[in-house]
Amino acid sequence: MRTDRDPELDKLRRRYVAAGGRYLRLNYGIFRLSDRERGRFARELARAADAITPRELGLLLDCGWRERKTAAWLIAIAGRTDFRPRLGELFLASEGPYTGHAYCIALTAFGTPADTALLTAYLDRYLARPDLDYDQTSALGALLHLDATHGTDHAARFLTPAGPWKQWAREQPHRSELDPTECQETMARFCSFVEESARYRTVKGR
Repeated sequence: MRTDRDPELDKLRRRYVAAGGRYLRLNYGIFRLSDRERGRFARELARAADAITPRELGLLLDCGWRERKTAAWLIAIAGRTDFRPRLGELFLASEGPYTGHAYCIALTAFGTPADTALLTAYLDRYLARPDLDYDQTSALGALLHLDATHGTDHAARFLTPAGPWKQWAREQPHRSELDPTECQETMARFCSFVEESARYRTVKGR
């Protein structure tokens, strides 16, 4: 992870990450925006997703959580599936906070069997760790959303009465959003916003 004060990185942070507190706005607060505010934010993200280059996205993914989170959102909006391997690597490693949810959004937006495989691998690894409260709810919501979209049932084995989800959730008494249906609905709302923003893009096929 890069932590140096490189002039190029500082410029990228100012333009894509910190502008208007973007990295802070990419959260559940999106759902509290008015229609006008949400549309304005969606257009702003679309312009950024059009403007940023693959090299610049790679640089941001080599940095901290603010940069990685923002990059993952821009990757999702632009549909840059070439970044799937890197996002998957970071997602499964879970080395830092606040980013896994954004990786889930990107993988769900891509929506292919390869993305389903990464989400499944994450749940296999981290539902077996009830001591870790990471991004299990986002990953399950993403997998359920993809199942509902594609008519598959990859999440079913995690949700059996005595299965991995129940065992993990039992050890998370402080969590309020453990209902799988709520996890799915939340991810669906985030993906809807990604789709809304993507419709404002002017540079297609990148």
